[in-house]
Amino acid sequence: MAERAGVAVSTLHFYEAEGLIESWRTPANHRRYDRRELRRVAIIRVAQGLGIPLAEIREVLGDVPRGRAVSAADWAGAAENWAEALDDRIEQLLRLRDSLGACIGCGCLSLEHCPLYNPADTLGSQGPGAQKWAQRPAKPTAS
Repeated sequence: MAERAGVAVSTLHFYEAEGLIESWRTPANHRRYDRRELRRVAIIRVAQGLGIPLAEIREVLGDVPRGRAVSAADWAGAAENWAEALDDRIEQLLRLRDSLGACIGCGCLSLEHCPLYNPADTLGSQGPGAQKWAQRPAKPTAS
């Protein structure tokens, strides 16, 4: 499976531990993978290459049924749920590409008016520096 998927064996083990793919054990305790897992590995690798976090990949793959042949409609349904997030990511990347030239000379992106971190200086009232780049939920802190 590793050779066919073009990944290291440890990568398959990691994906399995993360719940992204499944295997079973032979009587000799060898891992075996259904050939349908190849498609899942391909999706994971492409998504990772685009910088999509494993949590998002897991969520999308969670919508793809297991234990039977996956239909085009199954894949389309999973992709539909992912389309908005991918469109947002594409928009952010285009904005970065188009604005990156303005960053030359800035160094730390701490200008009050930064087209990447602070478009139209909407965050200027919150103080100097780059206040935030994208709307992201705050990470929970330990109590």
